[in-house]
Amino acid sequence: MKQPAKRNYALVPSAPGREFRAPALPYQPCLPKHYRPKLGLIGCGGITATHLDAYRAARWEVVAFCDKLESAARGRRDQFYPRAKTYTDYRELLARDDVEVVDIALHPEPRVAAIEAALRAGKHVLSQKPFVLDLNVGERLVALAARQKVKLAVNQNGRWAPYASYLGQAIRAGLVGTVQTVSMNLNWDHTWIKGTPFENIHHVVLYDFAIHWFDLCMLFFQGRPALSVFAANARAAGQRMKPPMLASATVLFENGTAALNFDAHSRFGPEESLCITGTEGTLRARGALCGAHDVALYTKRGYARPRLEGKWFNDGFRGTMAELLCAIEAEREPLNSARDNLRSLALCFAAVTSANTGCSQTPGKVRRMIVKRET
Repeated sequence: MKQPAKRNYALVPSAPGREFRAPALPYQPCLPKHYRPKLGLIGCGGITATHLDAYRAARWEVVAFCDKLESAARGRRDQFYPRAKTYTDYRELLARDDVEVVDIALHPEPRVAAIEAALRAGKHVLSQKPFVLDLNVGERLVALAARQKVKLAVNQNGRWAPYASYLGQAIRAGLVGTVQTVSMNLNWDHTWIKGTPFENIHHVVLYDFAIHWFDLCMLFFQGRPALSVFAANARAAGQRMKPPMLASATVLFENGTAALNFDAHSRFGPEESLCITGTEGTLRARGALCGAHDVALYTKRGYARPRLEGKWFNDGFRGTMAELLCAIEAEREPLNSARDNLRSLALCFAAVTSANTGCSQTPGKVRRMIVKRET
């Protein structure tokens, strides 16, 4: 008589097997071999200090700064590239023949006109995130870049955070087979937004923050379309900030799901953890927010723990610009192209609409992001 299959009612974990040498994967930003264009920066707000620190470390030359506040442009110039010129009208910067690539770090509303002007001026563009607030506008800009024969990329710098980049490279290398599930759990203290303009954004977690992890979700599923998303948010007990500080999203793919959980009101033990299961293995990452460098790969061979170098800030920002420059040099589409980023935006827009309506949404059908403001 055939013996019954062994049953593991107690869910006893199996041994991880033997440790093997972690695969060497190209997770760090790749720099262009020869292409060293002169760069221009349009918009000199707070986050651009991180951009410029990364560019200076890579020895890229920024020759022009523009901000409607002349003091902001001069401040960034004096801090990073004292010999550069400053402008208050970006059209003057775009008129310079020596500037080939522009980093546009304006807020979303005025950014569209600046991107369009830059593309028409024949400049390659790295756009700050979110690329656009309207998918139709984004598609129009992608088409314009193609007609102008220039590259248009988006500063989704999380893709080059060392742990996220390693996970993505492991998936691309086929080390875990076909991805089945992606789980992301983040808890941290985001209460610093109290009294700042960020407090007035109702979906400050799902829209302003989680957009990086929606983008990573799409990266890990390697171009497979998101079929639907259900999202929700809630106020944390005792919170004093206006917007909900808790949020979650469940995304359905063909033969796959993703679960994203965010607690932005966690004062103790902040952590980020990722788990990716595939048909041939599992990937895990755990650690500090934006620094989950405790990475492990599990396969039938056993397990491996790569030792990663670098940080999201500022390697991630070096990575986005480096990928654009490499794509220009190689005459190919950037991995962080605006065309690719529209899929991540579609997921984010649908998640926010789901949280507003209480109903699941189909990414791509929600064409516009309505940024709901707190009063």
